[in-house]
Amino acid sequence: MRLGSIVRLRFRSLLRRRQVEDDLEEELRYHLEREIDENMAAGMSRKEARLAALRTMGGMEQRKEECRDMRGLNPLDYIVNDIRFAGRQLRKNREFAVTAILMLALGLGAIIAIFAFVDAALIRPLPYANPKHLLGVFERIDPWCQYCNLSWPDYLDWKQQNSTLASLDIYQGRGYTLTGRSLATPVNGARVSDGFFRTLGVAPVLGRDFFPGEDRPSAARTTILSYAAWQRQFGGQADVLGKTVVLDRIPRVIVGVLPKDFHFAPVGLADYWTPFHPEGECDLRRSCHSLYGVGRLKPGVNQDAALANVVSIAKALEKLHPDSNRNQGANVAALTNVIVGDIRPVLLVLMGGAALLWLIATVDVAGLLLVRSENRKREMAVRMALGASSARLLSQFLTEAVVLVLAGGALSLAFSYWAMHLLIGLLPDDLLQRVPFLVGLGWNWRLAAFAVAISALSGGVFAIAPSLRLRLPAIRNGLAEGARSSGGTWRKVGSKLVVMELATAVVLLVAAGLLSKSLHNLLHVGLGIRPDHLVTLDAAAPNASYAKEAQSIALARKLLDRVAQIPGVRSAALSANGAPLAGNGNTNWIRIIGRPWNGEHIEVPERDVTPGYFPTLGAKLLRGRYFEDGEDSAKPQVAIINQAFARMHFPHEDPLGKQVGQAEAAPKPVEIVGLVEDVREGPLSEDIPPILYRPFNQSPDTYVTLSVRTSQDEDSVLPALNRVVRQIDPEIVTMHGMTMRERIDQSPAAYMHRSTAWLTTGFAAMALLLAIIGLYGVTAYSVSQRTREIGVRVALGAESGMVHRMILREAASLAGIGITVGLLGAAFAARLLRGLLFGVSPWDPTTMVAIAGILAAASLVASFIPARRAASVNPVEALRVE
Repeated sequence: MRLGSIVRLRFRSLLRRRQVEDDLEEELRYHLEREIDENMAAGMSRKEARLAALRTMGGMEQRKEECRDMRGLNPLDYIVNDIRFAGRQLRKNREFAVTAILMLALGLGAIIAIFAFVDAALIRPLPYANPKHLLGVFERIDPWCQYCNLSWPDYLDWKQQNSTLASLDIYQGRGYTLTGRSLATPVNGARVSDGFFRTLGVAPVLGRDFFPGEDRPSAARTTILSYAAWQRQFGGQADVLGKTVVLDRIPRVIVGVLPKDFHFAPVGLADYWTPFHPEGECDLRRSCHSLYGVGRLKPGVNQDAALANVVSIAKALEKLHPDSNRNQGANVAALTNVIVGDIRPVLLVLMGGAALLWLIATVDVAGLLLVRSENRKREMAVRMALGASSARLLSQFLTEAVVLVLAGGALSLAFSYWAMHLLIGLLPDDLLQRVPFLVGLGWNWRLAAFAVAISALSGGVFAIAPSLRLRLPAIRNGLAEGARSSGGTWRKVGSKLVVMELATAVVLLVAAGLLSKSLHNLLHVGLGIRPDHLVTLDAAAPNASYAKEAQSIALARKLLDRVAQIPGVRSAALSANGAPLAGNGNTNWIRIIGRPWNGEHIEVPERDVTPGYFPTLGAKLLRGRYFEDGEDSAKPQVAIINQAFARMHFPHEDPLGKQVGQAEAAPKPVEIVGLVEDVREGPLSEDIPPILYRPFNQSPDTYVTLSVRTSQDEDSVLPALNRVVRQIDPEIVTMHGMTMRERIDQSPAAYMHRSTAWLTTGFAAMALLLAIIGLYGVTAYSVSQRTREIGVRVALGAESGMVHRMILREAASLAGIGITVGLLGAAFAARLLRGLLFGVSPWDPTTMVAIAGILAAASLVASFIPARRAASVNPVEALRVE
């Protein structure tokens, strides 16, 4: 008979089960009756003939089993019966079932939730065509900047001269002011070269892409909308094409809408994409760097070849333009790495923590199953004595594991779904804009496959653990012992599991301790300012009204005068090029006038501030003076430097009176008139660089940050600040209003350290709880199995203190081994955390000692109750227990 026929026959047999059983019964009865008739014909009585026929056939039920095996019915019976039996076992042992399912749901839910973030950031392909062929293209200035901005003229030369990139385009994130419908509204946008979307391999879902040449200064002003902006601001109307929006007072025609799943993390959640249109002094100057490049490799070209190509072009440009391009190299990186950025190490650490928690939960449940298998040893022995094979018993254990995993897995799905959305909800808006690939976080086939795989792995462990008790000698011993059981085997296996749990918990606890200490150091790092009673607010004035120097200065003075009249305001100041903690501002190339100069560049951040900036922040003036309001571009150029600047460029000199200037042969001198204490203008986690402060009136801007010191609650001042700005000019956009404490707490560095520390601490706390439960379980089970032995000891004169110490000594031995192994593992794992730590060594001895002490104390507490129970054993009752 062919295989297909056999399969069809078995399939029909499964569908018509009752009919098949009736036919089988009828057929076997027919053969039995024929055998009886033959025996009776040989002279036997009816009773003797029937007994002889049954002996010849080997029993009716045995023949039925053989027929079912041939038709493939028994495996189905076994599975159904095993599932029912497993369900009865879980209902019968509710405490075990609830504990095991909750542990499993906790471990699986944590690792599935974190894997969802890993998948979204590190595994899911970018929403571009052939993303592996895309590169981020940058300039490079050793040693301080590996991935620097491009200038427009350099980009044009690279685009024309490179031979390894099929296309090269630029992008620049920027904010726009949307007007024309209501009050001026800030919106996120980006300027891109005309081929940007073609390089990415992205086509609009509605309308068209930018035409070649549409990014030239003379081209018409157009824009492409993000899908979200199309839905939010235009209701998803198909007739949006051809409509006009006014961005920064420039009318732009909408020509396209991008796909729903498109995002480009380097510019955040941009709603309006406009052609670059180089204009203004910075765009056209070779020494002004404000752009980033993205390129697509030619077929058959790898990243190393592309790097060598752009490096050679950069060297040629350095020779052609020594003033602007000295020491300026080139660099490339896979676009995936550019987009993921600093979030990769954070996610990998969290994934490692979740994996360790899952491991502990799995080991704990496996330990519970081993306890049950020890208690069921006699049951298994009887079943094997009655003919059950090891494979048959193993299949039952496997079915029980599957039922357990299905129950725990179902609960873990709900937990992971809740955890994913909770973590997304905790992301600040500013951070979410930098990681738009997390916006659509949810279930997909990769996450489902991972959940199935990790659940199956847990199920495999659960099936294997009790099957260790199926060795024939152990089963025979179980049958021979009768009701008496021994915990020796379990103590050996269980103790190893507990050591593994404790060691894993130590690794997580040490990681949590280091990250928590790092977070504390970060939030208490020296700022150089007084953050209490200090608020900041960003404001963007339209260039059309305030682009001229006199207009910007007049607006700044008017704004500060009006703000000073708000009740509770003690002082106010403006700064351009960023707010404190937001970034170190734009950089400038300078030279120290009066020293030999060979064309080298000194790159320093520059911040333009009004005279009240340092008093308002609470920064300390160490020497010299502050700026004066009358110091505008018509007056001599002056500057204030910070301590880092003085240490680097005037280590043994008085910097006051010294002059700096642009990195050129005949610079306009800028005199240093003041020295201030280092102010942490940039991220909390970075060193404070040398900073050059310039008077706002000598370099005014239309995008400013307003800093205000108050004598009352900061939150009550922010609404008044917004009203004052709007009253001055309704087209001035305000954004990012917050207290300085909020700015510190919500800064990207603080959020990254806080989220990593909190999640790892949560994993560690759960791991500690599970490990202590495991230790308690092993100790308690050991005591219960040694009741007779302990009774004998007490009967022979052992005091309760001796018994108490014996049990505690065994538990302390397990804890000591687990802690020692864990500390060794933690020392290795801490090396992986080095990039996430701030102000703390990966081998911080205080953290190691503290964690060892906490776990040792918790272990003693967990073993105290079983030890006390053992010490109070009644020897008479103990000798009767078995």
